[in-house]
Amino acid sequence: MLMIRTIVRPEKVHEVMQGLLDAGYPAVTKISVVGRGKQRGLRVGDVVYDELPKEMLFVVVPDADKDFVIRAILDNAKTGEGKFGDGKIFVSAVEEVYTISSGLKESDSVLAAAKEA
Repeated sequence: MLMIRTIVRPEKVHEVMQGLLDAGYPAVTKISVVGRGKQRGLRVGDVVYDELPKEMLFVVVPDADKDFVIRAILDNAKTGEGKFGDGKIFVSAVEEVYTISSGLKESDSVLAAAKEA
């Protein structure tokens, strides 16, 4: 299993979440965050905004679905060709997943079945 974390512009979060839903991934965690990228914030006149609002989305998927989910995010989060500040996608391994209500350990097959439901 993999956790895909993506940081996107607030105005693109609905499109990304809808794209994930349409792709069969309804389970998404969303957190409002602030930060800056390589451009070191945003300068407007003499004022520098070094903490820009963003949204972070988390989704856990079977390894085999990684490229499909990343494509869904990229297709919906991009605002233009080569535009700074559209965000990042981070992929990391997930060793174990447990459902709190049942206490049961999940697996890739459980995640895949949930996607198809």
